[in-house]
Amino acid sequence: MRIAVLSDIHANREALEAVLELVEELAPDQIVILGDLVGYGPDPEFAIETVARLVSDGALCVLGNHDEAARSDRDKLTPNAREAIRWTRTRLNDDHRAFLAALPLSITRFGCQWVHASAYRPESWDYVSDPEAALRCLAASTEALICCGHTHRPTVFYSHPNRRPTMFVPRDEIAAPLLPRHRHVIVTGAVGQPRDGNPAACFALLDLEEASVTMRRVPYDSEATAAKIKRLGLSSWLGLRLLIGR
Repeated sequence: MRIAVLSDIHANREALEAVLELVEELAPDQIVILGDLVGYGPDPEFAIETVARLVSDGALCVLGNHDEAARSDRDKLTPNAREAIRWTRTRLNDDHRAFLAALPLSITRFGCQWVHASAYRPESWDYVSDPEAALRCLAASTEALICCGHTHRPTVFYSHPNRRPTMFVPRDEIAAPLLPRHRHVIVTGAVGQPRDGNPAACFALLDLEEASVTMRRVPYDSEATAAKIKRLGLSSWLGLRLLIGR
């Protein structure tokens, strides 16, 4: 079974369209979206409506922290993120809010737990960015494989019983093996706002039969997205970081 795993779209239409074009070519058996459909970017309506169509066709989707902030009055975010999410709220209609409100924090399916941030207190939006956080994530789940996003940096953590997890940064477009007798945490990177120094959109292709995961990179017109952000009066940093992948 091959699963395309998308996370952190962040209202970036150009990135999402480019990724979905490749996903359609790859024809995976399943699509999973790990939250943060909105926030930062200029096209929240498009992101929600596109994901809603994917879900109606059988995709899975969980809630992200920016999605939660957009549907509520809670915005414990950085100043630029708070500005963007308050603007995002003005763009959403009742159907958009209802879709976000219905998203679960976590889904367990296909022998994997799918969550935006961490299986450890998913409502707290912890970052799985080091072995200690990966260990907490694994301890909170009974599944051998956990997939999450939130950090915007593609990473795989390998965990053998009674040992500290090993952190591995996979190379783009090269399959990283999922090892027998190990548990794994896969952090998928970001479709709409990569932060690993590569501005190309990122998603994960998980192959459960071959026991591997590949971080796929998709160039897109980030300058067009940055220009929209500037034109809407949002922080110029939100556009600049798309151009540099930070």
